[in-house]
This record gives sequence, C-alpha cells and structure tokens, in this order.
Amino acid sequence: MVGHIGPPNLPIRPPEYLSSRSKGTADCRNKLKSNLKEKFQCVFEGVAKAGNPTLLNQIYTEIYITEGESGEVNNEHEVRQIETASRKQNQPETMITLVDIFKPSPGREEPIRTVMTKGVAGIGKTVLTQKFTLDWAENKANKDIHFTFPFTFRELNVLKEQKYSLVELIHHFFTETKEDGICRFEDFKVVFIFDGLDECRLPLDFRNNEILTDVAKCTSVDVLLTNLMRGKLLPSAQLWITTRPAASSQIPPECVDRVTEIRGFNDPQKEEYIRKRFKDEEQASTITSHIKKSRSLYIMCHIPVFCWITATVLEDVLKTREPGELPKTLTEMYIHFLVVQSKVKNIKYDGGAETDPHWNKNNIDMILSLGKLAFEQLQKGNLIFYESDLEESEIDIKAASVCSGVFTQIFKEERGLYQEKVFCFIHLSIQEFLAALHVHLTFITSGVNLLSEEEQTQSWLSQVSVDKSTSFYQSAVDKALESPNGHLDLFLRFLLGLSVETNQKHLKFLLTKTGHGSQIKKKTVQYIKMKISDNLSLEKSINLFHCLNELNDSSLAEVIQECLRSRPLNTDELSHAHCSALVFMLLSPEKDLDVFDLQKYSVSEQTFLRLLPVVKASNKALYDLSTVFISQPSTLRELDLSNNNLQDSGMKTLSAGLRSPNCTLETLRLSGCLVKEEGCLSLASALSYNPSHLRMLDLSYNQPSESGVEQLCAGLDDPCWKLDSLKVDYGGLQRLKPDIKKYVCELEVDTNTLSRNLTLSADKRTVTYMEEDLPYPDHLNRFKSLQALCTNTLTGRCYWEVECTGKVNVSVAYRRKNNRGVIDLEFGDCDQSWSLRRCRHGGYKVCHNGVGTYISHSCSSERVAVYLDHPGGTLSFYIVDDGTLVHLRTFKTTFTEPLYAGFAFQNRYYSSSVSLCSL
Repeated sequence: MVGHIGPPNLPIRPPEYLSSRSKGTADCRNKLKSNLKEKFQCVFEGVAKAGNPTLLNQIYTEIYITEGESGEVNNEHEVRQIETASRKQNQPETMITLVDIFKPSPGREEPIRTVMTKGVAGIGKTVLTQKFTLDWAENKANKDIHFTFPFTFRELNVLKEQKYSLVELIHHFFTETKEDGICRFEDFKVVFIFDGLDECRLPLDFRNNEILTDVAKCTSVDVLLTNLMRGKLLPSAQLWITTRPAASSQIPPECVDRVTEIRGFNDPQKEEYIRKRFKDEEQASTITSHIKKSRSLYIMCHIPVFCWITATVLEDVLKTREPGELPKTLTEMYIHFLVVQSKVKNIKYDGGAETDPHWNKNNIDMILSLGKLAFEQLQKGNLIFYESDLEESEIDIKAASVCSGVFTQIFKEERGLYQEKVFCFIHLSIQEFLAALHVHLTFITSGVNLLSEEEQTQSWLSQVSVDKSTSFYQSAVDKALESPNGHLDLFLRFLLGLSVETNQKHLKFLLTKTGHGSQIKKKTVQYIKMKISDNLSLEKSINLFHCLNELNDSSLAEVIQECLRSRPLNTDELSHAHCSALVFMLLSPEKDLDVFDLQKYSVSEQTFLRLLPVVKASNKALYDLSTVFISQPSTLRELDLSNNNLQDSGMKTLSAGLRSPNCTLETLRLSGCLVKEEGCLSLASALSYNPSHLRMLDLSYNQPSESGVEQLCAGLDDPCWKLDSLKVDYGGLQRLKPDIKKYVCELEVDTNTLSRNLTLSADKRTVTYMEEDLPYPDHLNRFKSLQALCTNTLTGRCYWEVECTGKVNVSVAYRRKNNRGVIDLEFGDCDQSWSLRRCRHGGYKVCHNGVGTYISHSCSSERVAVYLDHPGGTLSFYIVDDGTLVHLRTFKTTFTEPLYAGFAFQNRYYSSSVSLCSL
C-alpha cells in the first residue's frame, strides 16, 4: 500500500506576496479569476435561454454536507441512498460548510490536504465546486488561496494517451499561467479540483505507477494524477475530489484526509429552492404543498436535479390544470417531463406554437432511440457515453447531436478539451425511466421480454396475453428483488407505472394499450403483496410499497387503517407486511403525526425496532415498553423519547422493563417528558435492581424534585452503577405544562437596543411605536431602524408568546456587532435572522435570508407563539387561536451562536405595539 504524505512546512507566501514579487504574477492571478468568473457565474437548468442566462449566485441554495459518510448505503442504489439518508436526519452528524471544506475539525492538529466529497448523481457535486471556484474568483471567500485550478475527469479522459509534466498540464488548461511564465507553483497556495471521479477512464494505477516528484518531468496524465493524489508531486497543494460513492474506492483511503458526503437538500432547503425558482409566492406555496403530499416525490426532492425536474413539470401543468390534478407519482412526473420537452422542441426548433401537437414522428423516433441507448448502457453500467458507445448502440452521431440540442434537459452533450463529444443523461433516474420505457415498448409491440434471456429470442405479432403480461411484470419484480443493492428499484417503479392506462394516455403515440389492464394490475398487485409478506428487508418492502403507489393501489395501507379504526392489533395480526405498511404510511410527509400509540400495534422488540422510525417522527408517543425488555433478551441499546408526555404513570411502566435483567439499555433520553418526583424515584429504584448497563440518562426539562435527583446522583458514586452521565438541568414547575409550552421562558426587552421611535413599558415587556424621537443615549447596541431585541440569551429549548397590534414582525436573531456597533439589518432580510408577520389581506409571511414565504390562513388572532430548540436546530412559528397552537412554519438549521427574541415595526404606524405574554 502507498503511504500518504501530508503537506510539508514549506514557505507558502501570503497573497500580498504576489504583488510585491512580480506584477506579472499578480496580473496572472487576476486574469485567472476573471476567466473563471466568466466561466462559472452562470448555470444552465435545462435549455439555456439566449440572452437570459441564470446566474449561479441568484439560484444557489445551500446544500447539506456532512463530514464522514453514511457507511452501509454506499453500495446501494442512489435513490435508496437518498431515502436512507432522509430517514437518518435525527442522527448526530458533523455539518461542513463550503467555505470550511479544507478547515480541520476542532481538536485536529494536522492540516487537510485532500478532501473527497461523495454524493449521488444530481445531488449538487459539480455545482458545489463551481460555487467554491466562483466565490474565490469574486474574492468572497478563501482569499488565502493563490490559485484555484478546477479540472473535470471528462476533460482529462481525452488526454489519456498524451504526455505532460504537471506544469505543462496546468499551462494547457489555464493559459494565463503559461502566458505569464509561472512554473514554480510550490511557492504558492494552490487548490486543485477534480470533479467527477466516477467518470474517470484513466487506470489510476496507484500500486504500479512510478513515483514522480519533479513537476517539470513529462509522463502520462495517469501518473501525474496518482502522484499528485499521493502527495509525492507538489505536496504543498490541496486537492478536492468529487465522486459518486461507488467509484470512491479507486483512490486508496490513506491518500484522503477528509471524506464528506453531500446529502442534497434537507426539507427547508427544498422549500427554499422552490421559493427562489418561483418568484410568485402563491405558485411556490402551491407547488411545495403538492410535493409534500407524495412521499415518493418529497423524498426524491432531496436531489437538486429532481427538484428542478419537478418544478419544470409543475410550472407547465399549472398553466392548464387545477392543483388537485397535478402529477402524484414518479412515473406521471417523468411522462410529463417528456411532454414538456417535446413542447420545447416544437417551439424552439420547429417554429410551432405551444398548442400544436407535441408528438410527431421526429419526436417519437428521438424518444425511441434514447430509450434503446438508455437500456443498453444501463445494462453495462455506463452513465457517460462517448461516440464509440453510441455507435455500438447503432445510433447515428449526427442524430444524437440533434437529440442533445433538442432535449438538453434529458440528454446532455458536453465537449472535452479536443472537442470530443461526451453524452450523458442529466440524471440516472432519466436514464432508468427511458430504459423502462424501452423495455415496456419492446414487450407490448413484439412480446420480447428484455429482462429474461430465455424470452429475448421469442417474438409474436398477436396481442400479448394476460398470462404473458402478468409473467412479464412478475419477472421484473423478481429481477429487482434479486439485486443486493437495489439498482433496479427505480427502474421497476417506472416499468409498473407505465402499465397504468391513465399514464399511457399522455404517451398515446408511443404506448399501445395492452388490454385486460385491470386483470393484469390485479394480478401484479397480488404478487407484490405476496412478496412483501416474504419477510423482506425494510428497504425492499418499502420499494414495493412505492411500486404499489405507482400502480395507484393503496389497499394494504387501507387494510391497516381499517384495523386501527376498529380495534388494536394483536401481535399475531401484525405481519411483516403490515409493519412495513405502517412505516410507509405513517411517515408520509403530508401527515402531521401527533400521537403514535405503540400499544395499538405490538409489544415485541422486533416490531418495536421496525417501527422505531415512526416513534422518532411522532410529536408524542405512548408505549407499553415493559414487555419489550421483560419477555426476552433485548438488543436495544439506545432509546430516545424526546418531548413525549410520558408522565409518572408512563415512567412507572417503563421502569418495570428497566428492572429486568434482559434490559441492556445504555442510553435513555427522557427530556421534556413531564416526569415528577414519583416517576424519578421509580426510575432510580429500577436502576438499582439493574445497574450494570445504563451509562447515559437525560432527564432535563422535567420536575424530578430534590429527592429524586439525590437518588440518581447517588448512583453516579455507586461502583455497581455504570451511569456516568446524568442531565437534570432546566427543571422546574413550568416543565409540567403540556407539549412545547413546558419550555416557556420569561423575556425582557433590552432598553439599549430600542430605536428612538420605540418606547418601553416599566416592566420591560411592551414596546410601542411613537411618532417623535425619544432622547435615548447613544449605545452600540441601539438600532436605527424600528427594531429591538430582548436581553435573554436563548441556547436551549425556549417557548414564548407575544400579543401584536398593528404591523409588527416577531423575530429571532443573532446579536451581531462590529466595531461601529450593531449591524442594523432588518430582521428576516439576512441569514442571521428569522421573522414572521401578518399580511395586510390575511395570512402570514415568514422571512429568512431575504426570502419570504406566504402562508394562507383565515385566523385573525393577534397572538403569536415561537418555539426554539437551539441544540436541535429547529425554530417554529405558531399563531395562538383561542388557546390552540396552529403551526405555520418550522426552520431547520444549525445554530452556531446564542439567539435573541426580537421585534420589528414594519412602517411608521402610530398604533403598532407588541407585548410579551405572561404564561
């Protein structure tokens, strides 16, 4: 194995050195920045509109990046990775910002030379590198970097047979450096970006390639790259490599100092993207609401490219349809995507009108050719195609160029250094959809099942029989289930979705109805349900539920719902299929899961573990867990019941299980569970009977009383107890209030922040607008705009209510100052604050980072509630309607500093005031 050599302590000059050493060097750096800015400042989502490019900085949405990786999902299908990641959002992770990609983590002394960033197709890897480069070129970030050199493996592939020195390679791609004669790059801080390792067609032979340390010596590009990555060549440089997970093993792990993973958009980022994409608030709200109603669509929107596909389709469909008729399944969405692109072709290239028929012979031939290519290359595992690949599939190169020009969103043509044409589908899901379309068309027109080697030689012209069709879909299900990593999961969803007659009507010039559709669907649904009952893994079961969804069948979920309406289910009644159906159904994004009572389902540990994702997602959970621990030896090591109204009665039930020697629980979180003295004493007693396992206990935000705390603290000193972490902070009687009101906090307005047109009551809880300026003394914290902050620092879980009169924004913000005082930005207009206000014509508007979202609501209440979970990274706004909390919006992020409650008066409106409520 090769050894990693980190960056040595070389005398890297500061940026100022460039101007003092050589005007030519400084000019080179400026020219490089100017050229990179011109290259990367625009991004093309779909067909580029002449004269109207999209600026990257206008539409760029922060992407969720974590340090490390999710481990077991790396060999899974890319969509399944996204689904798995979406179910892991509650796990602790270290988030990385783009500007800190090379910054060592706290406690790490060694510098980071090489970063590998993994992520599935379309997740935003390339856009991320473009943003990094653009920020550097515009002097917005990483000003300590002298030169940034972004490469793509697509460009490097065409140099496979060429020989260069490292200096010549840089000169070749970045001619500014050659023109100014810069050859000693070891004198500067240099960052190399290598985007798209998964597209690399170089051998990258780390084991056998020669060792090279001379930047002026000519060799193959492959040898240059392996030595650069080893740290043998230009060891002072830093490298950033992006790749899909499956290709990451091409680089030995010892050559990589940090691994990061792009998770794409989290839930708030999905909504932020749509708000940026659509300036019309009502349209953005309609699209966001619709996406949330479909679990399949909502999960897929973790992928930025799919967010764009969805937005493109829904924008087009909304012109002619009511919101209730929008596409609800993946297959519907992708069929409409083809329709949209056919319209684009007719208008842009054929001079037609938007109302003209979008299916004609040229369009049909193009789709058929792309479908054949998609399937043949998918079988080979190819996602990037060159001219030779197209020739193997008997596709005319000229015709392929026309396809790429017409269907830019579906099929991209890019050009390498020597103008060699490189083709790819913009996302793997597009390729899988067209491959499924090709397989489906081949079967219904010729009877040939491309998924079965035995049937590929058979052909008949008569109508395909019901039995043959049933066998065709069943074999597709079997083929997908045989895949150990789910590579055919999405292909199967599309294939089954294309069999639905309501979908076929949109592709009526491509698809011919097979007949007997209801019979075939019924048999296929029965077969899928049978497979679900075969004790499959949770991931495979859930994919089959997605397949049922594509077939517009929800009968199994309806069976579950009917059972729950009539009576609790006994353990014997809850099959594996039922359990999977519950997880799928209850975790649907449109469901606001409030109470989840596990007693209705089962008390076995196996069932409990299967349903744990639902437990985590519920706001309140009711359990009878004692039998989980008592009945058999338990493998459960960690149990989190964050914010459940367990109370003392529930604590006694749980304690009965904790007393059992079968219980080997090591971590128990009971924060905010309404536990009082009796429940605390019951817990202490249980741990005395079974003290040898539990190591961490969190009872914060409860009212355990002094005696209860004393007994638990005594356990910390008892050598028989393994307990070494006990949290009982933030206690008090107010913690016995229901739900989030248990986190109520008393706030006071900071007099020194009031602008001169705001007056404060004697109790420092009511702020009122005044027309005249008030004689407040100068203070660095005083706002010039009509704003104020409270004195209280908010770092834990906090809840408060305010009564508003007139035009007042209720806000939460960081307290930001510079040497001239408070940074006087309006709350909600920057990324340091969040704000809610009532709109003039009804409804509410939440604002963050300059983006406002309108929320339609008929309630006219003037009382607003705010809940902040600082360590959990959530901020929620509510209105209080006759004592009932009505949820408006939740922001999810990572808070890096203490926050403060604040208020802003929208205009100089004499009757405006705001009061902090006593609770």
